[in-house]
Amino acid sequence: MEKERVVLAYSGGLDTSVCLKWLMVEKNLDVIAITGNVGQDEKDLAEIKQKALDLGCIAADAVDMRDEYAADFLTYAIKANGLYENQYPLLSALSRPLLSKYMVEIAHQYGAKYIAHGCTGKGNDQVRFETSIRALDPSITILAPVREWDLHSRDDEMEWARANGVPVPTTNKKPYSIDDNLWGRAIECGVLENPWNEPPDDIWTMTAEVNDAPDEPESVEIAFEAGVPVALDGQEIGLVDLIIKLNQIAGKHGFGRLDMIENRLVGVKSRECYETPAASTIIKAHKALETICLDRETMHFKHVVEQQWATCVYYGQWYSQLKNSLDAFCQETQKFVTGTVRLRFHKGNCTVTGLKSDYSLYDYGLASYSADDTFDHAAAKGFIDLSSLPFVVWSGKQGPASC
Repeated sequence: MEKERVVLAYSGGLDTSVCLKWLMVEKNLDVIAITGNVGQDEKDLAEIKQKALDLGCIAADAVDMRDEYAADFLTYAIKANGLYENQYPLLSALSRPLLSKYMVEIAHQYGAKYIAHGCTGKGNDQVRFETSIRALDPSITILAPVREWDLHSRDDEMEWARANGVPVPTTNKKPYSIDDNLWGRAIECGVLENPWNEPPDDIWTMTAEVNDAPDEPESVEIAFEAGVPVALDGQEIGLVDLIIKLNQIAGKHGFGRLDMIENRLVGVKSRECYETPAASTIIKAHKALETICLDRETMHFKHVVEQQWATCVYYGQWYSQLKNSLDAFCQETQKFVTGTVRLRFHKGNCTVTGLKSDYSLYDYGLASYSADDTFDHAAAKGFIDLSSLPFVVWSGKQGPASC
């Protein structure tokens, strides 16, 4: 009798390799493995695909998703200035809905009843994967082997792997858990679990130590069209390549390190370190451009929307009515966010040093205190009288405000 099929999100590491075999041995399923390239530091995805086939998958695929990730996910994050808790650029949260979409499509292609992931029961990613998959196709059954199997330690997992023909690393596992893609690197676990410990030097790979960064500052210009970066230093460039170049430039100067205590969706606080040189640079530049292209009330309200957008995405609600509605608002605000931002990198810092836009709402005549001043000072008294009128009435009727 033909076995039922499961699509597995496969990274090629020990955990997902054990998941792959476990689904075959314990669940008696045929496994289709899918590996997505969203810009992570993988030298050869074909090797990961072959490893999955060697372990007994009936099919495996390694898909280059970088262009789609940039165009359909990162552009939305840029327009929304997506920063969870005003810091984290959502690099992991942004890639999960894209990977989920591909898994659902592969499940349909192969007639698979199940989709599986290798997330633990403690992290955010299990929620992101499962919420996305259910939103895209509620009929698919989701399996989470790590939440189910009776393997209580890393040693138990390695012993099970050896017994079932899964290659086990000959060297000790790195002490950190790493997730990386175009938008940056996330580092956790090991000595980082104690918030009193200073992050060791060896966790950083994208950003230079400040003392090792160049002594001379470096300036770049990022051009935006309707809220999306389209050129670097006057040269038009695709978003993927622009992000890669900015990761190199900003990282060389030590900009883009984050060390934060993060409120996870599952209710625990977690110490997380991130390297996001390009993401932090682009969002900083985009925010600056908005200050001259958006009117006051729109910009103030957009700050509220941005926080809700980031929380929504962090919680795994990419495919939701609320997130779609927030996207629509952000998209409307970007119609005239077109212009160029100049930034200077130096010793771990990134400073905005210039802004220009054909749609700028900054009026020199109104802002200037020079002889070119065009502001009607005589209008100020009437404006103040009307603005303060409610407070005058309140104070007169209910008593003066206390000092």
